[in-house]
Amino acid sequence: MNRREFLSSAAGGAAARPSRPNVLFISVDDMNDWAGCLRGYPGVHTPHIDRLARRGVLFANAHCASPLCNPSRTALYTGLSPATSGIYNNDQFWRPALPGVVTLPHYFKNNGYRVAGAGKVLHHTSGFNPPDQWHEFKLQVFDDPWYRRAEWYPWNQKISAPAGHPFNGLNDFPGEFDWGVLPKSEGEYGDQRAVDFGIDFLNRRQTDPFFLAIGLWHPHIPMFAPQHYFDLYPESQVKLPENPAGDLDDVPAIGRQLAAARRAEGDRILREGKWKEAVRAYLASISFADAMIGRLLAALDRSPHSKNTVIAFFSDNGWHLGEKSHWHKSTLWQRSTHVPLIVSAPGMRAAGRARPQPVSLLDLYPTMVELCGLPSKTDLDGESLAPLLKDPRAPRRPAVCTFLPNNHAVRTERWRYIRYRDGGEELYDCAADPNEYRNLASDPRHAGLKRELAAFMPKTCAPPKPVRNDYDFDFEHYTYKLKVQR
Repeated sequence: MNRREFLSSAAGGAAARPSRPNVLFISVDDMNDWAGCLRGYPGVHTPHIDRLARRGVLFANAHCASPLCNPSRTALYTGLSPATSGIYNNDQFWRPALPGVVTLPHYFKNNGYRVAGAGKVLHHTSGFNPPDQWHEFKLQVFDDPWYRRAEWYPWNQKISAPAGHPFNGLNDFPGEFDWGVLPKSEGEYGDQRAVDFGIDFLNRRQTDPFFLAIGLWHPHIPMFAPQHYFDLYPESQVKLPENPAGDLDDVPAIGRQLAAARRAEGDRILREGKWKEAVRAYLASISFADAMIGRLLAALDRSPHSKNTVIAFFSDNGWHLGEKSHWHKSTLWQRSTHVPLIVSAPGMRAAGRARPQPVSLLDLYPTMVELCGLPSKTDLDGESLAPLLKDPRAPRRPAVCTFLPNNHAVRTERWRYIRYRDGGEELYDCAADPNEYRNLASDPRHAGLKRELAAFMPKTCAPPKPVRNDYDFDFEHYTYKLKVQR
């Protein structure tokens, strides 16, 4: 089946609709595999995500390119891995560091698409989302404007913290790490404003094919959601993640160092008896995000675009809630790298059948280009998912995840191999040991396997690019001037 046949078969032939489909690109933030279709948490309420998985293809073994917001999103939207780009952390602007790179939305814009977006699509602070990529864009509306720094969020009106803050009752806790119910209606939450933008866009008559990106903040901290989403999870029924004693005993030094980052926050949550409360807030935030996704999908289905739109849904990275004595992300273990990824496309085969092959979020750029019939790009690090949409048994290379220079994880259907910059290693049989409790790297029987997996790691890593403090950034004109280096 050629590309045109693939795109047209579901509607009975190319004459049945325009040859170039639209794209609805939906992302959430810091969501691990706690979705019903991924079975990461028993009893999680994600009916709309689960319905999308039945409608499309769930890539059940999908992984981010880097387990942190900016490097993950930069990799996805530029198509370049951190090892190629040198973007490893949250404080590195990609635009001045990668002159000439054309992002995914910009590529669609250059090829005749109407390109629009709202919310957290690229990284959320100023300087990471140049407006020339879009025909129209609605910036992130924050649920905690009292926390936001004026120089990072110049479009944001900072206010005094409301009564009852912090809502989790942990005074002198990091300002963004809060959870609870805000004293406002569901429709006033920031992510709802992004969804409203998307619904309005879908309701409009479109003369050109479109690329619409809607980025939801949830379930990223602060984990605020309306009360009825918390009510889905009575605290007495919340199941805590497993964290057996001694789990880190066989982990190399750098792995333990990454796990120790911001551990004081998790220690205090445990010390003050807030673990179930925090897990409950995470679950509530996931279900709130799911409901917003449902609103978007319903609007698409009511629109004239419903039969000719590719849908992609994904999270930028995973999230620990105490597993391996860690909170947040920024590790190379399954909990940080494994993400939900669903693609629904006109003409795909075996909808509703999950694909177990390893895939990367880097694969989304070439996938969207191929599905929409745009000129192919040969300068991308990912590999199109279109073959897997057509053939559930199509072979795939392993997925590779990088966090900071020269720390890599390779994931196959069965194995995860991690090698750190100092040579420290971890190897897990994820079929027999899905929680990655037993590090097999020192077992001589796996020496050959480690060599095979290491061959997929980047041979070199680009030096880290300058950080934001190295630039004078002008938000009004969106220009960057590199300061004189002393």
